[in-house]
Amino acid sequence: MLVRYTLRRYAHIGRRVARCQPASATRQLRREARDMPTFGARMRTAREARGLSLAALSELLPADKGHLSRLENGRRRPGEDLARRIDDVLAARGELIACAALDIAAASDTRPSETVELLHRMHASDTAPATIETLQATVTELCCQYGWRDAGELRAEGQGWLREVARLLQRPTGLRQHRELLVCAGWLALLIGCVEYDLGKRASAEATRTAARQLGEEAGHAGITGWAWEMTAWFALTQSRHEAVLTAARAGQEAAGRQRVGVQLIAQEAKALARLGDLQGARAALDRGRRLLDDLGAPDRPDNHFEVDPGKWLFYAMDAYRLAEHDALAEHYANEVLRLGTGSDGIERSPMRMAEARLTLAATALRAGELDRAVEEGVAAFAATRRSLPSLLLVAGEVDVELQRRYPHEQATADFRDALNAIR
Repeated sequence: MLVRYTLRRYAHIGRRVARCQPASATRQLRREARDMPTFGARMRTAREARGLSLAALSELLPADKGHLSRLENGRRRPGEDLARRIDDVLAARGELIACAALDIAAASDTRPSETVELLHRMHASDTAPATIETLQATVTELCCQYGWRDAGELRAEGQGWLREVARLLQRPTGLRQHRELLVCAGWLALLIGCVEYDLGKRASAEATRTAARQLGEEAGHAGITGWAWEMTAWFALTQSRHEAVLTAARAGQEAAGRQRVGVQLIAQEAKALARLGDLQGARAALDRGRRLLDDLGAPDRPDNHFEVDPGKWLFYAMDAYRLAEHDALAEHYANEVLRLGTGSDGIERSPMRMAEARLTLAATALRAGELDRAVEEGVAAFAATRRSLPSLLLVAGEVDVELQRRYPHEQATADFRDALNAIR
């Protein structure tokens, strides 16, 4: 029910894009967004339907009456948690949550013109297979942009394409086409959920992850279902809920079978075991994951976020060996991550992985007694503009703890703490 409701909401904005020419499609999309009820307007309607004053509503939430008034008048946007509480109290059945999300998406919609042109070409296709093939190719390209593209921009474009999938799902289709559209929606939901978590939008990310899992189950797609479990493990890892990581990673492996996502689920298992102090278990998991990776062979698109290749595996091994204080291997893998992440033109293709590699080098330098180099490497990790904030804070926090333990009174230690606090 939640999946269908969410897709219906996304479909509303995309409903008439097919009739737009490329030059006017963006303007048409924005007009459609403006025509939709805003969160404030929908909140006022729901509140009045229940016979509640703003004062009465503020007591039920609880929340400041003045802030609620500003929400209704459109002078403020609600946070995710408040939107959910208001939706629950007013029995809006998710509509206020959707309105809040669409208000934010409309305000930050920065989709490039080439996306609109692709959308136009997709609608110009004469056959459903060509339409779906174009959509599949576009979804794959978006997933390949995860590692380097601006997170807010990628989220907005992913949401735009999800609206388009929702619109297509409302058309009569055969069983195969219907399943393929569900699969496209599932990959888009996974991508959006990952980006939302990178941005620190935990509630939105979890709701999107749940929708992705439901889409995977409805489509009978073990890969999507497995990645939804992997996201659960990742969320738990960055929140230091290590037993929950193990539970999700093992459930995901069972659901995914010998899908490539199984390798990443094993990697999350190894990370949790290392943080629980089970270094032997972590090494055994790494060996098991590497064997599975070798059996599966190289992916067609190693830059796709939902693929696992040897380069990505080095990244996970680096983290586990850092925690195990096997510094020679950790430093070797970190340098490989930096090398593979830099293009021939010198541009960083994997800034998030490279940031954690620099933190790994900071940790190994620290243990070698090279405090200044450790802090220099650590602070350099914070310079990346494309970052997964929860993951970065997890590893940086672990380095900070070690700095405080080894060199509590040094100025360099204080400098690292200040730099870390600046990105929190």
